[in-house]
Amino acid sequence: MFRFQKEQEIVNIAGVKIGGQPGELATALAGTIFYEGHSIVEDADAGIFDRAGAEALVNMQDSMSDETGNPSIVHIFANTFESMQKYIDFVTSVSDSPFIIDSPQPAVRMASSEYVTDIGLADKTIYNSINMSISDEECAALADSDIDSSIILGFNAMDSSLDGRMALLENGGKLMDRGLLEIADECGITNVLIDPSITPMGDGAGIALRMTMTAKAKWGYPVGSGIHNAPSSWSWLKAKKKEDPLVYKMCDIGTVSMQQLAGGDFVLYGPIENAKYTFPLAAMADIMISEASSDLDIEPSSSHPLNLLV
Repeated sequence: MFRFQKEQEIVNIAGVKIGGQPGELATALAGTIFYEGHSIVEDADAGIFDRAGAEALVNMQDSMSDETGNPSIVHIFANTFESMQKYIDFVTSVSDSPFIIDSPQPAVRMASSEYVTDIGLADKTIYNSINMSISDEECAALADSDIDSSIILGFNAMDSSLDGRMALLENGGKLMDRGLLEIADECGITNVLIDPSITPMGDGAGIALRMTMTAKAKWGYPVGSGIHNAPSSWSWLKAKKKEDPLVYKMCDIGTVSMQQLAGGDFVLYGPIENAKYTFPLAAMADIMISEASSDLDIEPSSSHPLNLLV
């Protein structure tokens, strides 16, 4: 494999360590729950859901994490603050894993950052995300909270090239008066998680893999993505899915190892139901990466899949 010359940061989010050199730490895996159209959700706005079904899913992910050594993160998606509150309360009552708060509504994200601060769970919270659309109001709300972990999204709507995405983080990329990394610092973020952003297949999806290596080489921060979003937007694969759903699932889950082989430290792998397939795949990739790095003075952690499963 390879070793970055730049010293690699390792962040610690409620006991979960993310980052380092390839082969050093197991890849952290975040499964999404309460997503749009999730079968366990009965009323998305009110936050009414099948609690037994949800608990079974979270427990399955945690169980797979315990078995493989790959840290688990619960990616919580909500459209309203009412539902987000209920989801956070539930997830943290059944799991000790860190969790991501995610919503397409800035107001929901802002209210949620205040909520986790008030209930003393900001240290377990990962904000998703600081991006090119962040407002001064949202930045202020994040700064006023106790959240210190956030995903920094490298999506540049005007220039999706590698240079355009890197510039957005570094200096604003002609879209903002300062870079997203500087904004993150102003928001009180000390645990930086860079997401190169996944664009559709045929529209630069692979650039995210190149940026993973480039960003780690330049800044040393942990990098990862929701790479499964690339095949989910692939028209050809959607047609194949109608013929055989397994083809789609193989491509969807298989992307996880691509992110790992590019030096990725974490993956938002999509529906939490896929944990039973994703964790073994990720563990296998982590083992092979660690073995390939054995002569590069990179020592795998004690909880690495190489030390648990081989």
